Amino acid sequence: MKIGIFDSGMGGLSLLHKAIKYLPGEDYIFYADVANVPYGSKTPEQIRAFSSAAAEFMIAKGCKAMVVACNTATSVAIEHLRSNYDFPILGIEPAVKPAVTHEGHKRVLVMATPVTVREAKLHMLISRLEAQDDVDLLAMPDLVSFAEREEFGAAVEEYIKKQLGDTDLTQYSDLVLGCTHYNNFKDTFSKIFPKETAIIDGSRATIRHLDSILTEKGMRGGGNGNVEYYTSGGVLADNAFCEKAQRFLSRLEEMEKITCGTL
Repeated sequence: MKIGIFDSGMGGLSLLHKAIKYLPGEDYIFYADVANVPYGSKTPEQIRAFSSAAAEFMIAKGCKAMVVACNTATSVAIEHLRSNYDFPILGIEPAVKPAVTHEGHKRVLVMATPVTVREAKLHMLISRLEAQDDVDLLAMPDLVSFAEREEFGAAVEEYIKKQLGDTDLTQYSDLVLGCTHYNNFKDTFSKIFPKETAIIDGSRATIRHLDSILTEKGMRGGGNGNVEYYTSGGVLADNAFCEKAQRFLSRLEEMEKITCGTL
């Protein structure tokens, strides 16, 4: 039985990348809802409908678990999915807790899509950590589109600097990437932020959680790292998509070489 990984587009490949690395004894289905990307500009009702369609597809494919590798879909739809589908469903959320609890932290900046920034789930997380006075949120609506277009150069750097404005970046000990698409820009973030600023994403923690659930339920293993790619509507991905996915995975491997925090 396979593990399903679902995202609005290519961002969830950062979860797939970590899954293949740390759980090589599994097989995977990667489902990219490219017809509806970006989710950050959609309504909560639309996002729940898209996420439900993905879950039904994964069930039809016999997946033993599903990872919602999209922070926006997690913030809006994860409880809806868990209440309607009877198999393990994991989400990913901005790694605020490790950012605000590690020794010596100062202020934390969380970058995410507009929906994630607005939704109550993130604000509740910050409140539970009593970190309202330590965390700033910044919506970065265009980064998903940059990633989907495979634009990783000067235009992205200019956009990020424009969004930051005259913010004093030296006040931040941690930059939390609250969207899996943003992991593709760690090289650019490392150029813009002081070298002391840790760049944190929650991908590895999510895969560790997946590992523990599979182990607890006696569902671990049975594969060898094979991946099937599908796009919106459960269409088997064509060669162009698969080649694009491989380029993303190669880039994500390069991003791991950057000195940054990965929790």
